Amino acid sequence: MSIQIRKISVAIILATSILAGCNSTNSLENTINFKSDQGTQNNIKSLTQVVTRNPGSAEAFNVRGAAYGRAGLTNEALRDFSTAIRLDPQYFQAYANRALINRQTNKPAAAVKDYSAALRINPRYDAAYIGRGNVYRVAGRNKEALLDFERAIQLGSSNPRAYHARGLVLQSSGRHDQAIEDFTTAISIDSTPAQPYSGRAVSYLALNDTYNALLDANRAIDIDSKIAEAWLTKALVLERQGNKIEARHAFGVAAQINPKMREAAKGLGRVRL
Repeated sequence: MSIQIRKISVAIILATSILAGCNSTNSLENTINFKSDQGTQNNIKSLTQVVTRNPGSAEAFNVRGAAYGRAGLTNEALRDFSTAIRLDPQYFQAYANRALINRQTNKPAAAVKDYSAALRINPRYDAAYIGRGNVYRVAGRNKEALLDFERAIQLGSSNPRAYHARGLVLQSSGRHDQAIEDFTTAISIDSTPAQPYSGRAVSYLALNDTYNALLDANRAIDIDSKIAEAWLTKALVLERQGNKIEARHAFGVAAQINPKMREAAKGLGRVRL
């Protein structure tokens, strides 16, 4: 692998979709995440020059595939990741990257196949366990999802998404105390994402801890005001407290962000003056 390619090498960061116990999905990271300039047209052009100079380099195609993915050019990304795999059938990262694009384009079976291929090559690749686990979780295959998240954690993963995702599975099965522990661990690893706060707020509310539920919902909203689940949780707490005016506002914001969120519409009906 050339020094030039090594310098522009990027990592695919897997994430999880948020299913905060209210039958709606809010994407945390159904995206390819890397250096901010990796998806620009100028950067893609320079990466294409690298590919042209290194037509036999799987790494070159993998890096350009990531740039295409970041730019929303999913067909081009799939083509480059597939080329990388053809050039190096043991390139487990390229399988995982292609799996992520398959997740983004609503092809869960293909995503599971690619994640599984990555894991056959490298059984200790925690990111692939997390990615495959999230595909299972969104499909409602919680038992398989839980096994994958637990495997990633057993491998010593420092990826907060492993704990966050496992927390979502535990939450969906009513194991809120354990879910709170996992959300808290995710936050302790990285306190910047809003979604673990939002998830923890849901479990606090389920346990009738309205104080901490409201605290976490507000933290999530302060970080990212576009999380409908956080607004919904806040609204439910305010409704329980008898604050109909502020509850109506929060329900309204949730409904505006996610018009398909039936709980928000029902809440608005309950708190109308």
